Amino acid sequence: MHIKPNRLWITVLLLGWLFDFLFWKHAPGISFAIYVTATLIAGFILLRLAGVRPARWTLVLVLPILFFAGMTFIRLEPLSTSLAYLGTFFLLAALAVTFQGGRWISYGVADYFAKAIDLFASSVARPLTFAVETRQTEQATTEGEKKRPAFVWAIVRGLLLAVPVLAFFVALLSSADPIFAGRVQGLVELFRLENLPEYIFRVIYISILAYGLAGVFLHAAVRSQDEKLLGEEKPLLAPFFGFTEAAVVLGSVILLFGSFVAIQFQYFFGGQANIHIEGYTYAEYLHKGFGELVTVAFFTLLLFLGLSAVVRRETAFRQKAFSALGVLLFALVAMILVSAYQRLILYESAYGFTRLRTYIHVFMIWVALLLAVVVLLDLLGRQRAFALAAVLASLGFAATLMLMNVDGFIVRQNVQRAAQGRDLDVGYLASLSPDAVPMLVSLYQSPALDAPIHERLGAVLACMQAESTPAAPQDNSWQSFHLSNYWAESSLASIRLDLKAYTPDDSVWPHKVKTPLGKEYECTSYADD
Repeated sequence: MHIKPNRLWITVLLLGWLFDFLFWKHAPGISFAIYVTATLIAGFILLRLAGVRPARWTLVLVLPILFFAGMTFIRLEPLSTSLAYLGTFFLLAALAVTFQGGRWISYGVADYFAKAIDLFASSVARPLTFAVETRQTEQATTEGEKKRPAFVWAIVRGLLLAVPVLAFFVALLSSADPIFAGRVQGLVELFRLENLPEYIFRVIYISILAYGLAGVFLHAAVRSQDEKLLGEEKPLLAPFFGFTEAAVVLGSVILLFGSFVAIQFQYFFGGQANIHIEGYTYAEYLHKGFGELVTVAFFTLLLFLGLSAVVRRETAFRQKAFSALGVLLFALVAMILVSAYQRLILYESAYGFTRLRTYIHVFMIWVALLLAVVVLLDLLGRQRAFALAAVLASLGFAATLMLMNVDGFIVRQNVQRAAQGRDLDVGYLASLSPDAVPMLVSLYQSPALDAPIHERLGAVLACMQAESTPAAPQDNSWQSFHLSNYWAESSLASIRLDLKAYTPDDSVWPHKVKTPLGKEYECTSYADD
């Protein structure tokens, strides 16, 4: 491996400048996806020219990286967007640390932590050591190569002589053409003294970013072979916990969960009557339990993984017995999740969908899948794959939220409830992101909905239209282009004439909107769970 110094520094400085060009004073939009794509292309070309080739399994990471990066300008719902950024950064880091080895599918938990620390250390120290090594190499160059500085100084002298000549001709051309003079004036404005602190700050963060990128590229070239993984030959922590003690712990938890599941069966089949007999209101019963039950499932998973790592299982009988206890434990946890899932569905049916309820809804499904995979891996003796299963489940959860369009899903479900005679919270729907607008417009134009729902949807859209036209000018640069905003604006444009019949009132707080039939709805809601 030999990365040419000039090629490396020019590449990372150009990427630093590109970051400044895409993000400085621009709202996030398509810029992040462009920058990630440019960084990938530059990195692959740079390493390929240095004779460093990616492993086959490393190339598999490129598609999910592009997927998550692309979702940052497709979705505006907060959690989906945050997970898109986190997923992109995580996968980019995985690409760098496993570039030549490609063994990320075999990483254990310890490997992820160790590789992250190693990558951070490389981004801090490796560019400096590379610069020192380059300096030492240059000192050993031949006499012919030492003549290059004379050529460089010739260029510098030529530029100094060109400055007054260019200034003379610019003055003449500016006098001849006022449009050209305006462009020259705009260029001169860039070099005004009061802009100096801003330029210094931008140069500093571009340099820091370029330095860090150089460290990442060098790490991929030098330390990404994955020759030996932690705990692959022998466990990092030798099993020390007795099988009997572990069996008592798991057995006790199984008895507890079994008694809980037995009690839950009367709720599965008894319905609301049993709830009132126990002294709870309908809302208390539905709202109280599902968060705690999901937490139980999550910590049960951690308990089993922890015991699986430290329990001594010297004989085949103990191995099978431990796995059997795990199967029984997770069977009961699955029933607990069914109870939580049923409570959540009933709560959503009674009180509508919100973002938090939707997050939990999707999270429970992925936790259940992860539990099933963990049990299967333990039965197969593939405990090392637990970390990969957890990573894939986390990425799957994030991807599901992005693909389902959380805010659009909430609109569709809540309108379906309203069609069944339930209330429709205008304020909450109006507080959703632009992701919800295409679905709202589609339902607003649907002839299948009755007049009251149609009127409420119009109020929602009128509130969102009023909120989307602030007094301050918006960033309309191409760097800030966002598909969610584009789709929302296009959808609203198709019904703009209809929405003129709705009168927004922003003189009060919360803001209100009056419908053609004279009803008033608030544009704000405080529903959050």
